[in-house]
Amino acid sequence: MVAAAAFWSATGDAMAGKANDTLVVAFQRGILSADYTFNTKREDIIHSELIDDGLFYIPPDTLKPVPLAAKSAKWIDDTTLDVTIREGIKFHDGSPLTADDVVYTYQWTLNPKGKTRRHKQYKVWIKSVEKIGPLVVRFKLKAPYPLAETSLGRSVPLRKKGAFDAIAKTGEEPRILEINGIGPYRLVKLEPGKQSVYERFEGYYKGSPKGRPAIKTIIIRGIPDWGTQQAEVMRGGIDVMYAVPTDVAESVAATRRAVHTSGPTMRVGFLVIDAMGRSGKDHPLTKLDVRRAMMHAINREAIVKYMVKGRAKVIHAACHPAQFGCPTDVRKYEYNPAKAKALLKAAGYGSGANIDIWAYREKEVAEAIAADLTTVGFKVNLRYVKLTALNKARKDGKIQAYFGTWGSGGVADASAIATRHWLPNDDRNMSGDPKVSEYIVGAERTNDPAKRKALYDNGFKLIAEQVYWAPLYAFTMNYITSTDTAFVAPEDGLLRPYLMKWK
Repeated sequence: MVAAAAFWSATGDAMAGKANDTLVVAFQRGILSADYTFNTKREDIIHSELIDDGLFYIPPDTLKPVPLAAKSAKWIDDTTLDVTIREGIKFHDGSPLTADDVVYTYQWTLNPKGKTRRHKQYKVWIKSVEKIGPLVVRFKLKAPYPLAETSLGRSVPLRKKGAFDAIAKTGEEPRILEINGIGPYRLVKLEPGKQSVYERFEGYYKGSPKGRPAIKTIIIRGIPDWGTQQAEVMRGGIDVMYAVPTDVAESVAATRRAVHTSGPTMRVGFLVIDAMGRSGKDHPLTKLDVRRAMMHAINREAIVKYMVKGRAKVIHAACHPAQFGCPTDVRKYEYNPAKAKALLKAAGYGSGANIDIWAYREKEVAEAIAADLTTVGFKVNLRYVKLTALNKARKDGKIQAYFGTWGSGGVADASAIATRHWLPNDDRNMSGDPKVSEYIVGAERTNDPAKRKALYDNGFKLIAEQVYWAPLYAFTMNYITSTDTAFVAPEDGLLRPYLMKWK
């Protein structure tokens, strides 16, 4: 690590680019801690996939899990999964990966004292983890869980047995600056929030579906200001800008000194509507005709075409079209202001309907939605707040509707969005309809794809019919790359620098 750190100090960002085999990536938020075990942000996922591997891998083209650190997986029954680990996998310190390490990692994740960000998520479905051979681990589930292999992939990076022992003694959430992973790169320098430096791990195991990285050194820089990022990519100080606003991306591309690529992402935007009246009995949005008027009033096509742009597209179901179980034949609501006005009048609101809409991001889009609704007779009070304030207001039952988004963690399965929003008695579920929860929860309690699809069909069609949500659009992801960088946009919008190459 010392040699690599000295290299960086001596060369700085002047070493960016093909000539020096160093790819420099800019994020608005830099990496604060080395261990993704204790973090959740998208940047931390990208960082972790450089230095870590999980048991399974989600390829950017198929988005279906395949064995990674695992050699194979065998279902003994609906709630028992045996995972065999690949031979020859080494940690960055040269020690071999064993079943003991995998068991230790997951037992730490399941332990509430571990303070990991994944504890609640995994405790729900994993009953126990045990070693049944030198390279074989058995997972016992509490109930059938169709996303088990997906969940055993990206979210839990494997750690050497004993890696967290020092943390266990202090009981404090750590700020980790060094890490001993098994991924295709090793972390050689971390300045929290500013920069992190990675070098290709020459001992990375053959046969990994990630492949051997083509680029020797990767640097992630935290640069909050888009203008500064623009200037840096123009002068050759960085090679990749990620999650770039459309206007910034178009401005950079117009210079022809960098390349703008738009790709899909699993994130969708929607209005969550208090149909059950938690925020007040008999407010306008408790009426179905009013909710349908809202759908006909919003010009989603114009929002996508003129504001979001790129690969964004209108959605009709309360899920992403690329997700398993997301139906395409739900009830659709075309943009029709005249029909919206007629529905409002039929519901008894010919002189206008007063509603509150909360939002915490995409302010311009929220304002456009409010303007469309105002045109047909809604009297909108748009409340733009921080996410923490919105979450509290929702929990307290004070929200009639809010503009929300969900990225599903990049998972191409409807459960990644549905389960979190339609559980019974959850404050995110403002439908008041037990049938929705019955269908959605039922789809996650069987491993049979046909049964799951049928249950999701019923659930999402009911949501669309009753307008418990107003689905808006699937987002786009904008990338800027240097002219020397070969890049293909992934299907889930998650940047994978270890797959990038030079032209």
